[in-house]
Amino acid sequence: MAIPLSAAFGGGRFRSASRYRVRGKAVATAAGVALLGGLVPQNAVSRDFTTGSITVAQPWSRATPGGSKVATGYLVIRNAGDTPDRLTAASTEVSGKVSPHTMTMKDGVAMMRPITEGVVIPAHGAVAFKPGSDHLMMEGLKRPLKKGESFPGTLTFEKAGTVPVTFDVEDVGAQGASGGGGTSASTPKD
Repeated sequence: MAIPLSAAFGGGRFRSASRYRVRGKAVATAAGVALLGGLVPQNAVSRDFTTGSITVAQPWSRATPGGSKVATGYLVIRNAGDTPDRLTAASTEVSGKVSPHTMTMKDGVAMMRPITEGVVIPAHGAVAFKPGSDHLMMEGLKRPLKKGESFPGTLTFEKAGTVPVTFDVEDVGAQGASGGGGTSASTPKD
């Protein structure tokens, strides 16, 4: 979302940036960032992918060490439709198999299991796959994932059909993009 210059500088008239400095950095830098934000298409910033009433927001994964055979995928799926939909399949070019998994903690030990019945996306609702919770497990990794790269994948839904997506690879310890919200995949609401 672009910020009007008048709002960025607290008034209707643009004043010299050299008169307004914050911790030694010119306010002109903030104005440049605000202007660039207005020039970048919204979907390029948020990396949202939509088919029908389903939107897949900000798919991402973590970098993996060499030799790793698994990776995880995170994203938010929103359903703007009047009826629930169901995630029935997923795939990527970097792995042999992708399936939704749920993670729970028991006695301090993380326990993961596949969600075999698919993931219900409630009508006018959302489901979040996030670190420390439900996620997409990518098994049979064909190569290590490196920070800064991206790779294609697809999510298939019962009603909306196939949604092509692009996963961005973040740092090994990344916690992902903020925002999105939604219920976890293991606790769908029909």
